Amino acid sequence: MSLQFLITSLIVVIAPGAGVLITLAAGLAHGRRASLVAAFGCTLGILPHMLAAITGLAALLHASSIAFQTLKYVGAAYLLYMAWMALKDQGALHVHADAAPRSAWEIIRHAVLVNAFNPKLSIFFLAFLPQFIGADAADPTVVMLEQSAVFMAMTLGVFAIYGVCAATLRDRVLSRPAVLKWMRGGFAAVFLGLGLKLASGN
Repeated sequence: MSLQFLITSLIVVIAPGAGVLITLAAGLAHGRRASLVAAFGCTLGILPHMLAAITGLAALLHASSIAFQTLKYVGAAYLLYMAWMALKDQGALHVHADAAPRSAWEIIRHAVLVNAFNPKLSIFFLAFLPQFIGADAADPTVVMLEQSAVFMAMTLGVFAIYGVCAATLRDRVLSRPAVLKWMRGGFAAVFLGLGLKLASGN
């Protein structure tokens, strides 16, 4: 495993995106355990794209404009839905001391859907993974599987750190309603921006 691959992967994982927002929201709203569950869900959400890239399905998706556009708009619609839920009192950022905890399944479902419905991830991994396979590799598929495992482990670790840090700040957020209101608006704006960006193809 090359150092260049590890550094590039770490930069990609650290960059804020929808998965990071889901993990932060879970940590702020429901604490450390929920943030770790969300990190796990986000990691699961990239698995279909990894497998698609390895098996070549991403190339087929790239070639099929209708399939790509359909999946893209479904993903954009879900991100817009998450923006709406972030603004609602009982939505994704429902943060109160006596708030009923969300089930692990519900957290994982949201996290998986956010990543799974983004076809650009498949295209990204199709272009990303092969760059770090040597011309003399005996079995490129095995190498890509190893790369994928490392990338997913890195994603889980980094997202868990994001989530735990957010959970640590939860009590401060609970004591400052104005901060919570600002954060809801900020999360909603970012989800809205990500959804519009995905829909526009930019």
